[in-house]
Amino acid sequence: MGLHDLAPAAGSTRPEKRRGRGHATGNGKTAGRGHKGQKARSGGGVRIGFEGGQMPLHRRVPKRGFNNIFAKPPEAVNVSALEAFDDGGVVGQQELLDRGVLSKCRYGVKILGGGELTKKLTVRANAFSERAKSKIEAAGGKAEVV
Repeated sequence: MGLHDLAPAAGSTRPEKRRGRGHATGNGKTAGRGHKGQKARSGGGVRIGFEGGQMPLHRRVPKRGFNNIFAKPPEAVNVSALEAFDDGGVVGQQELLDRGVLSKCRYGVKILGGGELTKKLTVRANAFSERAKSKIEAAGGKAEVV
Protein backbone atom coordinates (compact mmCIF):
# COMPACT_ATOMS: atom_id res chain seq x y z
CA MET A 1 0.00 0.00 0.00
CA GLY A 2 1.35 3.41 -0.96
CA LEU A 3 0.29 7.00 -0.40
CA HIS A 4 -1.38 6.99 -3.83
CA ASP A 5 -3.72 4.21 -2.64
CA LEU A 6 -5.14 6.22 0.27
CA ALA A 7 -8.69 7.51 -0.17
CA PRO A 8 -11.48 8.63 2.15
CA ALA A 9 -14.15 6.12 3.14
CA ALA A 10 -16.91 5.67 0.56
CA GLY A 11 -19.72 8.18 1.05
CA SER A 12 -17.81 10.32 3.57
CA THR A 13 -17.07 13.17 1.15
CA ARG A 14 -19.20 15.11 -1.30
CA PRO A 15 -18.14 16.97 -4.42
CA GLU A 16 -17.64 20.71 -3.92
CA LYS A 17 -20.55 22.96 -4.98
CA ARG A 18 -19.62 24.88 -8.12
CA ARG A 19 -21.13 28.32 -7.72
CA GLY A 20 -21.76 30.88 -10.44
CA ARG A 21 -21.90 28.36 -13.33
CA GLY A 22 -25.30 29.18 -14.86
CA HIS A 23 -28.88 29.35 -13.58
CA ALA A 24 -29.54 25.68 -14.41
CA THR A 25 -27.23 24.66 -11.56
CA GLY A 26 -29.40 26.45 -9.00
CA ASN A 27 -26.34 28.43 -7.98
CA GLY A 28 -25.86 30.69 -10.98
CA LYS A 29 -26.04 34.47 -11.33
CA THR A 30 -25.69 35.67 -7.71
CA ALA A 31 -24.02 32.37 -6.70
CA GLY A 32 -26.03 31.96 -3.50
CA ARG A 33 -25.16 35.43 -2.19
CA GLY A 34 -28.56 37.04 -2.74
CA HIS A 35 -28.95 40.54 -4.19
CA LYS A 36 -26.65 43.42 -3.26
CA GLY A 37 -25.64 44.23 0.28
CA GLN A 38 -22.40 43.98 2.19
CA LYS A 39 -22.27 40.17 2.16
CA ALA A 40 -22.86 40.03 -1.61
CA ARG A 41 -19.77 42.10 -2.40
CA SER A 42 -16.29 40.83 -3.09
CA GLY A 43 -14.34 41.01 0.17
CA GLY A 44 -17.56 41.87 1.98
CA GLY A 45 -18.68 40.72 5.38
CA VAL A 46 -18.21 41.85 8.95
CA ARG A 47 -15.50 41.08 11.50
CA ILE A 48 -15.97 38.53 14.26
CA GLY A 49 -18.11 39.90 17.09
CA PHE A 50 -19.61 42.75 15.03
CA GLU A 51 -23.27 43.32 15.88
CA GLY A 52 -24.29 45.86 13.27
CA GLY A 53 -23.12 48.83 15.29
CA GLN A 54 -24.80 47.73 18.52
CA MET A 55 -22.37 47.65 21.44
CA PRO A 56 -20.82 44.17 21.12
CA LEU A 57 -21.18 41.58 23.86
CA HIS A 58 -17.48 41.55 24.73
CA ARG A 59 -17.74 45.27 25.51
CA ARG A 60 -21.11 45.08 27.30
CA VAL A 61 -19.95 42.51 29.84
CA PRO A 62 -18.21 44.09 32.86
CA LYS A 63 -14.60 43.31 33.59
CA ARG A 64 -13.77 42.19 37.13
CA GLY A 65 -10.55 41.82 39.04
CA PHE A 66 -7.03 41.42 37.75
CA ASN A 67 -5.65 38.63 35.60
CA ASN A 68 -1.90 38.33 35.90
CA ILE A 69 -0.68 37.09 32.52
CA PHE A 70 2.74 36.34 34.00
CA ALA A 71 1.41 34.11 36.80
CA LYS A 72 3.06 30.72 37.26
CA PRO A 73 0.38 28.67 39.05
CA PRO A 74 1.45 25.40 40.69
CA GLU A 75 -0.32 22.11 39.98
CA ALA A 76 -2.90 21.27 42.67
CA VAL A 77 -2.92 17.82 44.27
CA ASN A 78 -5.38 16.75 46.97
CA VAL A 79 -4.25 14.84 50.04
CA SER A 80 -6.48 11.92 48.99
CA ALA A 81 -4.29 11.38 45.89
CA LEU A 82 -1.34 10.61 48.19
CA GLU A 83 -3.09 7.40 49.31
CA ALA A 84 -1.66 5.77 46.16
CA PHE A 85 1.83 5.79 47.72
CA ASP A 86 3.35 3.22 50.09
CA ASP A 87 3.33 3.81 53.84
CA GLY A 88 6.51 5.48 55.09
CA GLY A 89 7.52 6.63 51.61
CA VAL A 90 8.76 9.97 50.32
CA VAL A 91 6.52 11.80 47.88
CA GLY A 92 7.89 14.55 45.67
CA GLN A 93 7.21 16.15 42.32
CA GLN A 94 8.93 13.38 40.34
CA GLU A 95 7.13 10.60 42.23
CA LEU A 96 3.77 12.23 41.49
CA LEU A 97 4.65 12.36 37.79
CA ASP A 98 5.92 8.76 37.74
CA ARG A 99 2.79 7.42 39.48
CA GLY A 100 0.50 9.31 37.06
CA VAL A 101 -1.06 11.56 39.70
CA LEU A 102 0.19 14.51 37.64
CA SER A 103 0.50 14.59 33.85
CA LYS A 104 2.60 17.75 33.76
CA CYS A 105 4.31 19.96 36.31
CA ARG A 106 5.82 23.18 35.01
CA TYR A 107 5.69 25.47 38.04
CA GLY A 108 5.74 23.15 41.03
CA VAL A 109 3.12 21.42 43.18
CA LYS A 110 0.73 22.63 45.86
CA ILE A 111 -0.86 20.06 48.16
CA LEU A 112 -4.49 20.81 49.05
CA GLY A 113 -6.56 19.39 51.91
CA GLY A 114 -9.25 17.52 49.98
CA GLY A 115 -9.97 13.96 51.14
CA GLU A 116 -8.35 11.87 53.86
CA LEU A 117 -4.85 10.48 54.40
CA THR A 118 -4.15 7.36 56.47
CA LYS A 119 -0.50 6.69 55.52
CA LYS A 120 2.62 8.13 57.12
CA LEU A 121 4.36 9.99 54.29
CA THR A 122 7.09 12.56 53.88
CA VAL A 123 5.66 14.97 51.34
CA ARG A 124 7.94 17.44 49.53
CA ALA A 125 6.14 20.20 47.62
CA ASN A 126 6.41 23.88 46.77
CA ALA A 127 3.38 24.82 48.88
CA PHE A 128 0.82 23.34 51.29
CA SER A 129 -2.59 24.53 52.38
CA GLU A 130 -3.09 24.67 56.16
CA ARG A 131 -5.60 21.79 56.06
CA ALA A 132 -3.25 19.64 53.97
CA LYS A 133 -0.35 20.26 56.33
CA SER A 134 -2.42 19.36 59.38
CA LYS A 135 -3.79 16.17 57.75
CA ILE A 136 -0.31 14.98 56.73
CA GLU A 137 1.05 15.62 60.24
CA ALA A 138 -2.02 14.02 61.87
CA ALA A 139 -1.29 10.82 59.90
CA GLY A 140 2.27 10.86 61.32
CA GLY A 141 3.98 12.25 58.24
CA LYS A 142 6.00 15.36 57.44
CA ALA A 143 5.24 18.26 55.10
CA GLU A 144 8.46 19.73 53.68
CA VAL A 145 8.48 22.89 51.59
CA VAL A 146 11.02 22.59 48.76
